[in-house]
Amino acid sequence: MRGSAAELLGHNMKMVLVLLLALALGHALERGRDYEKEKVCKELALLGKDDFRSLSLILYSRKFSSGTFEQVSQLVKEVVALTEECCAEGADPNCYDTRTSELSIKSCESDAPFPVHPGTPECCTKEGLERKLCMAALNHQPREFPTYVEPTNEEICEAFRKDPKGFADQFLYEYSSNYGQAPLPLLIGYTKSYLSMVGSCCTSASPTVCFLKERLQIKELSVLTTMSNRVCSQYAAYGKEKSRLSHLIKLAQKVPSANLEAVMPLAEDLTQILSRCCESTSEDCMAKELPEHTLKICDNLSSKNSKFEECCQEKTPMNIFMCTYFMPAAEPLQLPAINLPTKTDLCGQRTTQAMDKYTFELSRRTRLPEVFLSKVLETTLKPLRECCETQDSAACFSTQSPLLKKQLTSFIERGQEMCADYSENTFTEYKKKLAERLRTKTPNASAGELEDMVDKRSDFASKCCSTNSPPLYCSS
Repeated sequence: MRGSAAELLGHNMKMVLVLLLALALGHALERGRDYEKEKVCKELALLGKDDFRSLSLILYSRKFSSGTFEQVSQLVKEVVALTEECCAEGADPNCYDTRTSELSIKSCESDAPFPVHPGTPECCTKEGLERKLCMAALNHQPREFPTYVEPTNEEICEAFRKDPKGFADQFLYEYSSNYGQAPLPLLIGYTKSYLSMVGSCCTSASPTVCFLKERLQIKELSVLTTMSNRVCSQYAAYGKEKSRLSHLIKLAQKVPSANLEAVMPLAEDLTQILSRCCESTSEDCMAKELPEHTLKICDNLSSKNSKFEECCQEKTPMNIFMCTYFMPAAEPLQLPAINLPTKTDLCGQRTTQAMDKYTFELSRRTRLPEVFLSKVLETTLKPLRECCETQDSAACFSTQSPLLKKQLTSFIERGQEMCADYSENTFTEYKKKLAERLRTKTPNASAGELEDMVDKRSDFASKCCSTNSPPLYCSS
């Protein structure tokens, strides 16, 4: 028997309804148009109040990931109440428009109990439909450092037995606000499975054995959801083209001995997968496409690199993907220095190929985390491309190239100094070496000042000196 927490997400939920609901809650509730009202009312009727409410909680937790549980819950309560009221038989035809207008007005009050957003004051200067549309477009920046920690089995069951509905609500909020960049069908599928597990195991005669068995059953879905959140977060931050270059940089650094023809198709393939799956309406987009991508990784790179060969021995495609994803950069190749792209490279018809080639060649020579290398490449190559639009492009290249080369070299050296020793050592050993370097560099610093510098630099390194550092935080 499954417990009541699982039932909150319904066993026969149709994903197409979920996605219609996502559209309805994301946009229609604030607009008040008749056809949008009909969509929402249809979803409420088909899903039932409990599923409608649970899905609303997932959607608003994703949308306002920095909001508190109380703020998100209050917003969901208002949305569900107005939907119930205005979708009831015999409701005033103007009910929906009136109630959504009241909700947008309430959101503008200084003591509004809803999630706070810096864009709210600007929306509140607008009127009517324009204000509702402005409010509908507000989203919090996704969490780049998830803070969700799963409680122990005993803590889970204690909270569940005390208040099954309250436990389910808290879990849906915590998980959805932390992993909200995972595709919606995956997020719903995992949270449903998790609550189903809790409902079964907390009413089982042997909870520990039950949890072991059930966690094994949902492990693949759990890994797929959290990994999808990671890669989709980066895709959302970078966009399609920057993501493509980001994947190219990482592969070039992990397998510097491979050639461009081996890694470029893999970078493009993963980018295409993310463009299709991160916002996909399909339940199995990621589940189908990421394993296919791992096969291509193994076919192309396992013979070129011993670490990739080891990863490709993992038992499941998702374990292979995780292994290759978290693989650190290899030692850079000792190759001759490369020159910046020339006017001929950048001002012709093969601009993209020239930039890809330079990005690849610089990456395999440089052990600088991708998040920094992406940034400095953009600030270096963009001014050179702009030279193509000037009246005397040759003179522009002649003037800009030496300056940009100097800036590029300086940035790389500073970045390498910031991240020196981080990937080769344990965190404790890294802090010791960092303290020694800073003590030599700042001999007049007091013990307290030195400790403060070590803490700040090591905290920065722990967040930004790995292969998959979050771009929004580390680029700011």
